[in-house]
Amino acid sequence: MAELRARRRRPWRAARAVGCAAPLLALLAQLTGCAPAEAPTAQYPGAQRMLDARADAVRRHDATAFLASVDPRATAFRGSQRAVFDHLAAVPLADWRYDLMSTGAFPLPMGGGRRLAAQVRLRYRLKGFDTAPVTSVQYLTLTERDGRWLVSSDSDGASDGKGGTRQLWDQGPVRVVRGRYSLVLGGAADPARLRDLANRVDAAVPAVSAAWKGEWARKVVVEAPDSVQKMAQLMGGDDPSGYAGIAAVTTGEAGASSVAPADRVIVNPDAYEELNELGRTVVLTHETTHVATRALTTPATPLWLSEGFADWVAYRKVHRRPTITAPELSRAVVAGRLPASLPADADFGFRAGAERLAKAYEGGWLACRLIAEKWGEDRLIAFYRDTGRRGLRTAAARPAKPPLEARTAAPTKPAASATPAVGGVGARGTGRSGLVEQAMREQLGVGMAEFTAMWRAYVRRELS
Repeated sequence: MAELRARRRRPWRAARAVGCAAPLLALLAQLTGCAPAEAPTAQYPGAQRMLDARADAVRRHDATAFLASVDPRATAFRGSQRAVFDHLAAVPLADWRYDLMSTGAFPLPMGGGRRLAAQVRLRYRLKGFDTAPVTSVQYLTLTERDGRWLVSSDSDGASDGKGGTRQLWDQGPVRVVRGRYSLVLGGAADPARLRDLANRVDAAVPAVSAAWKGEWARKVVVEAPDSVQKMAQLMGGDDPSGYAGIAAVTTGEAGASSVAPADRVIVNPDAYEELNELGRTVVLTHETTHVATRALTTPATPLWLSEGFADWVAYRKVHRRPTITAPELSRAVVAGRLPASLPADADFGFRAGAERLAKAYEGGWLACRLIAEKWGEDRLIAFYRDTGRRGLRTAAARPAKPPLEARTAAPTKPAASATPAVGGVGARGTGRSGLVEQAMREQLGVGMAEFTAMWRAYVRRELS
């Protein structure tokens, strides 16, 4: 039940190379060798044209044209590409494009004629859900045959850690289930499970809207792979061990506007199947809350607030004793191990351990529950929004960053374990802790130290 936010950026180079210190010498860049390297699309226009034709074939559902971009000598790869194209047939695509980002992206095996180790960006949109492209990176071997560039492999870079992100259609046939507010994409293992996910998300959307009073898309895309191994691939890796006990994750970009790809809720089939009926409803309501709050969840938002708020919404209409909802923290309190502080971001890491992770979620939930009870639900929402907006303002005031290389719907796990601070923490409290302090004082009338003391007393009282 973690919320992932990630950005990948191009390496940032100094504006001036050695020997180009004087501004006037910029006029001589072409002569001095200080001009930027030629873009790969300009250097290999035929390769980009092939990729454009390949994308057009996907958009037109033209299998013959798609396979015309594949090296006929790579017989096994050609067969797998035909299967991928067939798997895409059920996916409601609004757009599909490839961009040649770089060449020489990984070491190539010896022999085979003129070849390129290409890093290729895939941009696609799902019809009715994505208002901007979802982006993932592929590492393809391009081979020149009779003056034409063709794709001959997507696995030559794997040994160098350049395997790219595998999508559902790379894994096998894709089933699609549509709900009123949901679009569920899954494997072929259990169609009933996909319908159940759609039904639960359809119930979660109005429940979240009743709590989070504000504008959001009210549409949720769920990806339901058939195994935790395939879930790890969707997340950009191959190690499933980090997702043990994690029923679902939500991917997206912190602080993104409404003109952005729809967040993806990715379900771990093993952990999800172990949940009872209430647990499944809570998990999907929690993840739907992340989708709703995405635009105002920024690097300024501590994970105890974002995760605690999502749990607060999920349990808002569930009437159970806190000791049942927060069993790990209850055991710690009874044993005399009352937490000294609110959960830190590191406590929410996938590899933090089951007990530590559970206590972090429970502590965040109780913090938001305390605010809702003492100051009111509207004030809790105002605090969440204020914290996020301060993060947006601070980010806007920072110097410009390099352009995004990719916005990915499947970021790597380390991005989830700690939300980066905004700026440095200085004397005036301009870092994230300072922004949270300012928002708390503005909305709740107390500072973090006083709130933490109140939270500890509340935890002791509710869980003893």
